[in-house]
Amino acid sequence: MCILSDTIHEFTITVGNDEITALIERLSQTRWPDQITDTGWDYGVNAEWVRDLADYWANRFDWGAAEAHLNSFDHVITEIDGQKIHAIHQRSPNPDALPLLISHGWPGSVVEFLKIIGPLTDPEAHGGDPADAFHVIAPSLPGYAWSGPTTERGWGPTRTAKAFATLASRLGYDRYGVQGGDWGSIISQEIARADPDHVVGCHVNMLTTQPPGEPDDMEDITPYEQQLLDRVAWYRAEDNGYFRIQQTRPQTLGTGLNDSPAGLLAWIGEKFYGWTDHDGDPFTAVDRDTILTNVSAYWFTETINSSTRMYFELIPTIEAGFGGTGAVPLGVSVFPKELFAARRRWVEKSHNLVFWAEHDRGGHFAALETPDVLVTDIRDCFRDLR
Repeated sequence: MCILSDTIHEFTITVGNDEITALIERLSQTRWPDQITDTGWDYGVNAEWVRDLADYWANRFDWGAAEAHLNSFDHVITEIDGQKIHAIHQRSPNPDALPLLISHGWPGSVVEFLKIIGPLTDPEAHGGDPADAFHVIAPSLPGYAWSGPTTERGWGPTRTAKAFATLASRLGYDRYGVQGGDWGSIISQEIARADPDHVVGCHVNMLTTQPPGEPDDMEDITPYEQQLLDRVAWYRAEDNGYFRIQQTRPQTLGTGLNDSPAGLLAWIGEKFYGWTDHDGDPFTAVDRDTILTNVSAYWFTETINSSTRMYFELIPTIEAGFGGTGAVPLGVSVFPKELFAARRRWVEKSHNLVFWAEHDRGGHFAALETPDVLVTDIRDCFRDLR
């Protein structure tokens, strides 16, 4: 166990056998709720689906293999602004690679990035151009997994962004790019705003920009844009209840989710059903072992409660200029099953837009669902910004 300070320490993820045994025991004692016949996902998570996945978690999922895969990457831990900060820090074999800080969101973790770290750090080994290489920094957000829990108020996106800028500097990087989705999109934009002299560009795979208030804001909408706007309308009308609960009563929710692995699985698992691009089977978008590795990261670190506090802290911690990247170049990748969307004409009027790509498949978890597409977009976005 390391004593945290402003130095960088190597870190290894370790979960004891007693913790695994305790998880399996809790899953075996789950008191499952009833479900009305033939209601599927209408009332929330499908009871049969989550029971089957819980059974797989208890009896077939191999945390040891997942842990070994996570530990095949280089991990570091440090303390910034009084908070423990964990990150995967994977340097490229190319010494001239551009540092890239990638941030996840909720209910994700650094597990989201395991498929893209290799192609980003060593493109030549994955059929790419070595000139596109990145040194990757993938932090766990404060309060999430191995960066948690938080121990004081105020850890919203802006404070997180400032901590991550400090992390990049502490790792020895003077010039770097930022990338993210979900909270990671907002945090990446906030890093660009907080550290514009060092951030060469920002790429996001979710953008929450609003119409700028021009007469042509809603003119000439393409079929693809209408699909995106319909998705946003669905999310706001039918799927954002979790947001309001986590924004207003995170501690109440956390009491149940921190105690029940089945409850935690239902709460997170439902998002992988509703937020990914599939035809009825979410495992075709993200496989069950990856979902369970991600859920296990929350369970074993007991950070589902602190992770939801990001929602509570959002409004009280907003600063002037929030949501903009200023002069820092912005790139955007658009996926049809994303939850938020912005028309290109809106973004061009409010940002220094240098890259825009619209895709015909993919959802909220782009690094998991369409890793090759996301990697290509990141390379293309930063190619002229190095």
